Amino acid sequence: MSLLHLKNPHSVLAALEKRPQDVVEVRVPPRTSSDAWRAVATQAARRGVAVKSVLPSEKPRGRRDEKSSREGGTEGIVKERNDTHLDALFAGAREQSGLWLALDTLQDPHNVGAIFRTAAFFGVRGIVLTKDRSAPMSATVYDVASGGLELVPFHNSTNLNQVLEVAKAAGLWTLGTAEEATQDISAIPRDRSWLIVMGNEEQGLRRLVREHCDELCRLSGQGGLTSLNVSVATGVVLGLMRRS
Repeated sequence: MSLLHLKNPHSVLAALEKRPQDVVEVRVPPRTSSDAWRAVATQAARRGVAVKSVLPSEKPRGRRDEKSSREGGTEGIVKERNDTHLDALFAGAREQSGLWLALDTLQDPHNVGAIFRTAAFFGVRGIVLTKDRSAPMSATVYDVASGGLELVPFHNSTNLNQVLEVAKAAGLWTLGTAEEATQDISAIPRDRSWLIVMGNEEQGLRRLVREHCDELCRLSGQGGLTSLNVSVATGVVLGLMRRS
């Protein structure tokens, strides 16, 4: 299992709260000015995690560089989180309605991290990721998620089409988002458990993935642009689908 060097204190703090056994070490300067990193060091010590004092990486060369120099080397070393079996990810879909996400070959780790953060905010119950032609679950993803990755279970899949069929068998409806869809998202019923599928940054959903979805919908803008960044679009879709 790979070790991640996390630079966002909120990511490290979330790992300490959810799986402290996987936090290997915390490294902070002896006089850190960051309240968040002080909270990380305190929590790590309480959990029995090693806290190492690190010296500033370089001499400050001006007001602009002072903080980055003072915090140089600050990080948490954390093991990657294990993914969740697909059956467990979709458990309870028949008994209680909710939202799940599937990401079809997203390649920008910043988008993936931002989506995890948004998913945690909206209470998404699980995320399916594709392994091929997709951003790896790197430290960047964890840091951009700002703790969200510790709150939403995920599953890495080599066959998203098969995942969609498993989701249907578990009681979910599958909803693909596509610019070319004829119906607006406002036409989609909210009283179901949905697996919402978001497409690649450039190409959108792959053809076979679209064909495996029960429904396709689009976001109808009111301005001159016809599309959104995928992480922004995911936030809009989740916000609309969470409305009563």
